[in-house]
Amino acid sequence: MDKFMLAAIEEARQGLAEGGIPIGSVLVKDGKIVGRGHNRRVQQGDPMAHAEIDCLRNAGRIGSYQGAVLYSTLMPCYLCAGAVVQFGIKEVIVGESRTFTGAAELMLDHDVQVTDLDLDECASMMEHFAAANPALWGEDIGEDTGKETGKATGQDLHADQEEDKGE
Repeated sequence: MDKFMLAAIEEARQGLAEGGIPIGSVLVKDGKIVGRGHNRRVQQGDPMAHAEIDCLRNAGRIGSYQGAVLYSTLMPCYLCAGAVVQFGIKEVIVGESRTFTGAAELMLDHDVQVTDLDLDECASMMEHFAAANPALWGEDIGEDTGKETGKATGQDLHADQEEDKGE
């Protein structure tokens, strides 16, 4: 597997280990990782702390994004795809889109090359997370699961898991 996608998967695992949603991202320019991040919505209580946004923030001001490639374990949503378009990133490589179809069409409409690797490892990580934490996953992707999470914290994540055991 590509070393950059492996780095994105490492970020996703780190997010999960922190009690968050397992989505990771890296930004590559000139063959080097210049930014990395993972979804921190739960950890920071910040609805904007998506993996790709965290990655771009951590990359800082890099000047031109010409030739940069964004890797993400999951197809970017409209928020993150908008950042891709805004900054002129012309290539996005994705681990999977089975669990969330995201905003590939938006990126394609703006001449971004989108490659979906359809990796079982990425899909399995998200499937397990979504099954164990349906309310939190629904909140993250903007779908109503019929469960309330309130302000998502690490405690909420564990509450979802306990509630699911009782059903």
